[in-house]
Amino acid sequence: MKTVKEITMHLQQVSNFEEWMKEIENDERAGVKKAWASWLNRYEKQQKIIEEHHAKLAFDASFKLSKDSYVAGVDEAGRGPLAGPVVTAAVILPENCEELVGVNDSKQLSKLQRAEFANTIKQYALSYAIHFQDVEVIDTFNIYEATKQSMKQSVLNLHIRPDYVILDAMEIPIDIPQSSIIKGDVKSLAIAAASILAKNARDEYMEQLHKEFPQYGFDQHAGYGTKQHLEAIEKFGPTIHHRKSFEPIKTLILK
Repeated sequence: MKTVKEITMHLQQVSNFEEWMKEIENDERAGVKKAWASWLNRYEKQQKIIEEHHAKLAFDASFKLSKDSYVAGVDEAGRGPLAGPVVTAAVILPENCEELVGVNDSKQLSKLQRAEFANTIKQYALSYAIHFQDVEVIDTFNIYEATKQSMKQSVLNLHIRPDYVILDAMEIPIDIPQSSIIKGDVKSLAIAAASILAKNARDEYMEQLHKEFPQYGFDQHAGYGTKQHLEAIEKFGPTIHHRKSFEPIKTLILK
């Protein structure tokens, strides 16, 4: 009979149910019961993630106009910050994307997870495009219009023309059929992938900006209006990367 330690180590190394586990289910030793309960919990969580993955794939496939048509997911990052660009991304994924199991709304993932998934998405996507919309455009128009223009450019920059475009609660001026999906980054794998690319690219941009303007802490808050950021703006004034049409920067400039 295997020891509790041997069984525990073995369970930690497998992710799917195997024939030998039937004996584990009936083992009365407390240590084995604990190890088995832990494995079951991990297994059930992973199965849920896989089920959600297939549901997202099916959701995207429902927009296909034919078996061979392409559906692009589009999302943005950075509409709310006081500084930096708004970044958008468009992604066309292959029909089978098992490598992307676990891809979710970028806000639900850690910074490290986003970076890892961004690399995987770039590797397996049939086509992807990322667009940075400058602060000048945001201030000239408004954040909503600037985001729409950026999303449009992301779609146009894809090297494969999509037959259908799905966006997270947005509509853009393109001559391609599209749907605006409420909570699209939760329902759609393609939109979730786009949200990850946009968020990861923007974070990298703001980290580079931090090297030029370390006193603002862009690597900590990515330009959002945190207490630290607001205090830095009050002390040092806005940079060329701050959105002059956003408060409190707008009022500060008028003083």
